[in-house]
Amino acid sequence: MTSAHAETASFALSRPVHVGRAHLVVRDLEMMAGFYEKALGLKRLAHGPSGVELGAGDRVLLTLTTRGDAAAAPRNAAGLFHNAFLMPDRAELAHWLAHAANLGLQFEGASDHLVSEAIYLSDPEGNGIEVYRDRQPSEWTYHPDGTVEMDTRRLDLQALYDGAPKTPWAGISPDAALGHIHLQVGDVPEADRFYEGVLGLKKMASYPGASFYASGSYHHHVAANIWNSRKAPARTGAMTGLQDYELAFNDHSVLTDVLTTLESLEIRVERTARGFSLADPWGIGLTLVAPQS
Repeated sequence: MTSAHAETASFALSRPVHVGRAHLVVRDLEMMAGFYEKALGLKRLAHGPSGVELGAGDRVLLTLTTRGDAAAAPRNAAGLFHNAFLMPDRAELAHWLAHAANLGLQFEGASDHLVSEAIYLSDPEGNGIEVYRDRQPSEWTYHPDGTVEMDTRRLDLQALYDGAPKTPWAGISPDAALGHIHLQVGDVPEADRFYEGVLGLKKMASYPGASFYASGSYHHHVAANIWNSRKAPARTGAMTGLQDYELAFNDHSVLTDVLTTLESLEIRVERTARGFSLADPWGIGLTLVAPQS
């Protein structure tokens, strides 16, 4: 990998805060795990009778669990819009595209967002997936207030496909990551109050009905929209879909500030083996993970 590629691959993850892993509750564990292994090329890193951990290299990106009372979440429920898997460069995105096309996967869209190029699809239980690559941050357009220019333009899939390496695809790159997570929420101003006001992320862009939040001038680590879920209530425990996700901190002082804010607002936080666990206003679980020592 060239140094330029390495810069792009690491930018999202090198910010003070970034997304760690996501956890989905599914109805058919083996079928869903097999889909992510075959379609995305994730590696099965751990498994048991009720759960599977999937990742890239040795990093877990996605946990799947099941439960006997799991019921399919309605389309308008709060929860996941998509998990976004970040490829380290355009060649890796193109290589995956060629693999996906050969499998006959059904795409739901493909967009050039100025900061990134993205392809959209869903897993067999309807959880949204984005597979994308970032342009170099030096190519992004920042506004004087620190926000970033984003748009939704047509992505030329044929040109991307034509540029794919001609070698056999060997699975997802070990440098791939969960670059961002996009949520369905009930109210955007309330999401702003939580993700900006409580968690301290910066709103980097706004679309009608959506906000995009990030740490350290990334285009977004978390997004929240009401396109399907306006006025959605809190999730119930038995719903399929997004159970929880992690925000990993690279800076102890930033985590300390967030924990202080949570305490001052009397928001319930539990200490777990993974970090500090809480829920957003729609009952979506969130764990704040301290920097690796």
